[in-house]
Amino acid sequence: MEQSTISLLVLAAVVVVFIWNRISVGAVAVLTSLTLYATGVVTADQALAGFGDPVVIFIASLFVVSEGIDSAGVTTWAGQRLLDVSGDRPKVALLAVMGLASVMSALITLNGAAAALIPMVVVIAMRLKVSPGRMLMPMAFAGSAGSLLILTASPINVLVTDAANDAGTAGFSFFSFTILGIPLLLATMAVVALLGPRVLPVRVPDAQPPDLSRYAGLVADHYDITDGFYRLRVRQQSPLIGTPPDQLDLSRYPGITVIGLQARGDHPAPVRDQLDPDDVLIVTGTSAEVSQLAIDNVLAVAMKPVTLETGELVSRELGVVELVVPPRSPLLGETVFPGMARGPELVILGVRRLGEERGARSTTLEEGDALLVHGSWSAVEQLVDHRDVLVVNSPDLVRRQSIPLGPMAPRAIAVLVVMIGLLAFDVVPPAVAGLGAAVAMVLLGVVGSAQAYRSVSWQTVVLIGGLIPLSVAIRQSGAADLIADKLLAVIGQGHPILVLVAIFALTAALGQFISNTATVLIVLPVALAAATESGVSPLPVLMMLAVAGAASFLTPVATPANMMVMAPGGYRFGDYWRLGLPLVVTWLVVALLIIPVVWPL
Repeated sequence: MEQSTISLLVLAAVVVVFIWNRISVGAVAVLTSLTLYATGVVTADQALAGFGDPVVIFIASLFVVSEGIDSAGVTTWAGQRLLDVSGDRPKVALLAVMGLASVMSALITLNGAAAALIPMVVVIAMRLKVSPGRMLMPMAFAGSAGSLLILTASPINVLVTDAANDAGTAGFSFFSFTILGIPLLLATMAVVALLGPRVLPVRVPDAQPPDLSRYAGLVADHYDITDGFYRLRVRQQSPLIGTPPDQLDLSRYPGITVIGLQARGDHPAPVRDQLDPDDVLIVTGTSAEVSQLAIDNVLAVAMKPVTLETGELVSRELGVVELVVPPRSPLLGETVFPGMARGPELVILGVRRLGEERGARSTTLEEGDALLVHGSWSAVEQLVDHRDVLVVNSPDLVRRQSIPLGPMAPRAIAVLVVMIGLLAFDVVPPAVAGLGAAVAMVLLGVVGSAQAYRSVSWQTVVLIGGLIPLSVAIRQSGAADLIADKLLAVIGQGHPILVLVAIFALTAALGQFISNTATVLIVLPVALAAATESGVSPLPVLMMLAVAGAASFLTPVATPANMMVMAPGGYRFGDYWRLGLPLVVTWLVVALLIIPVVWPL
């Protein structure tokens, strides 16, 4: 059997298995490369080369850059600004997301835009109470339209421009693609607005994060944090020094209640005879009475009330975490109370038992008790790995969703701007720009090393790396040339419009399973030959080739961006064509209306 036939059979099998949706897409991709090697279509080096392909490296690095942007709170800030514009109107928010995706795609490529926007879009969807699947696929498709806004938005545009120059034509200018890109973007928005609610799935993805944007208000209400408490440090000149704790006379301050006492060193005070300098009284009461108590007894206010109203419950520097005491924890039997410090950076704000708030009193911890702890973000995030407690909600997610533009935001934005500049002006290859940005995120402390590894969607990396050999096989085995020859035999000396339709159909069909760049490289000589044989100018044919190369909407493997939104959107293989097919037809109609007018046949 000829290698071209084997390549086409493998392609057909891959499509069937993807639609079947019973085997992991990553496993299918790896089996595809192994099958091509086993049948002799590709060599061992070619079967494995996809995992080292610059495109795969670029996409993997973009996940790290996206993690840095999201972790620094830039995503939350951008989402809030977008929500401020769209309000609580999901359709307006969707159109705004699509517009932003198209612009970013023109600046930093489709894959970079998708990686940067996915976290923001998921958060926006949660806050608007809509399924992320209603927004992520339209975002990716709008990004494809954005790749036609300017010359440098896609390698395809550069390829067809070079081909036009080589053909001796006037060629395309930097903004030639804009003439067609803007109408295609508007048409994409219109189709999504009309058909999206009918064809997009409403599934909840397994990995969807919780909405923690209002976490501070929820826990403040749950633990009844209203008036808060004060930590008052005993100064050297205080008349309370030497007084036994059980003989404190606060009758002059009827509104004040002593919650607890801590000795120096931030440990619970042991039973002893007297108060010493730097011991801490934790009290609750009105601000006026607490101030008078501090003045009369020479006490320093070590900590003011922490309440939602003061804005100190969650801020750029400080956060909260809810903990549960697990079985066999060393904390069992320990006495705690609101206002009690745990180390130099953590303070207990409240305690709950069996669903009831314990209030301003001491509690001997039992299994299942819940604690609300306040402190610096670094301190509360370290509790995630603490074996003595269980964390209810990830402090990292709370910080990302509730604190826009955190302390690391300037560094993250600077890295992103530099990467965009390198990509926009083609200073270095995309893989180099992406890797440099990813390393900069780690070196500048925006993300940790372990966090960077976790942020990469390895399923996406394996899928793309495993399917690249299929693209190579179709091109090198002659399968693509075989299809192109059949096409030329069909259109022959047909009407010029038929030439445009045929080039669009061939490119769009191949582009659903082969990379856009590879598809255009395959079809480019066919398109030029068809133009010459039919007496059509190369310019409209090449522009149609660019449009068809970007119209990759029918499968998740058509573009890396389609694949990147698959998991967070909860999509299946068969979901893409439902919206993608009407879009492909719409793009063809728009292109046929504009191209012959701007670039005469």
